[in-house]
Amino acid sequence: MIVVFVMAAVLWGIGATMNTPYQARWIMIGLLYVAVLAIQVALPDGHPLREGTGAEPAFWLLIGALGVLVFGYRKLLMSIRARTNPVAFDPPKREDTFAEVELERAARHIVLREIGGLGQKRLKESKVLVVGAGGLGAPALMYLGAAGVGMLGVIDDDSVENTNLQRQIIHRDTNIGMPKVFSAEAALKAQNPFLEGKTYHRKLTEDVAEELFAEYDLILDGTDGFETRAMVNKAAVASARPLVWAAITQWEGQIGVYDPCVEGPCYACTYPDAPAPGLSATCAEAGVLGPLPGVMGSMMAVEAIKVLTGAGEPLSSDMLVYDALYGETRKIRLKRRSDCSVCG
Repeated sequence: MIVVFVMAAVLWGIGATMNTPYQARWIMIGLLYVAVLAIQVALPDGHPLREGTGAEPAFWLLIGALGVLVFGYRKLLMSIRARTNPVAFDPPKREDTFAEVELERAARHIVLREIGGLGQKRLKESKVLVVGAGGLGAPALMYLGAAGVGMLGVIDDDSVENTNLQRQIIHRDTNIGMPKVFSAEAALKAQNPFLEGKTYHRKLTEDVAEELFAEYDLILDGTDGFETRAMVNKAAVASARPLVWAAITQWEGQIGVYDPCVEGPCYACTYPDAPAPGLSATCAEAGVLGPLPGVMGSMMAVEAIKVLTGAGEPLSSDMLVYDALYGETRKIRLKRRSDCSVCG
């Protein structure tokens, strides 16, 4: 019996020395197990080979059963983790050609001179990650999905609450308690079955942000805290991905596109320091007009489509401020700072 375990260890060691994939090593050990089991079953009692490998097949059958249980349990855990807490993004295969119903659906885009067929093809080939499936992320996701963006990712660790439904129109009353990413995914697939998506039911952290962002063409930041926005900006700059950003409070919204790769500023150029305590209240603390995130989230989708298709001029050097209470808008010119701690 000891000889069998020694042989298994030797096989594993040889595989490690030769940098053989784990799967190949387990296959070799599996073949060894099958050979030992065959010896136990086929040879008569008292045979030297049978005596040297344990004498009774019951032990090896138990080992095999335990191995199957461990393998199955591991597969189950991996499946749950991939569904609820993925880190890396492995884009699924997508069709490059348009189905007839897709062309009909995109007809109003295709007749736009600034988008046309080529721009719609770029949208279908694009991969966009939306950070946050709340007030800003909800309308942005819905309009990007409807516009024909081929791949949408969404990351959020929150679940749908009753107070969200006043403004987060992607969610439904029946989805209260459901993770927001899964609620959003269901709404997107119901609206556009041609959409491919990836859901990340987890909190975005600095150790995975850059790697995750690198798998997408464009990042949309729909978060509502300075620290998270700063982290998103830092990862976007590090992965050389343009960032569409917006913020809302009470009756006012702000939006801009940060892309240092085209000599524009980044978020840290505009907001280098965290606001003083008490000066930046959350929506829960200060309140927010229900349709306001719909307006700003839709504008985020507009800016995203412009970046992806090359149409018009994105807000890459401007911040647009919208005052819903008085129906006013204004632009603030932004400049890149040479001493910026992130992109300088």
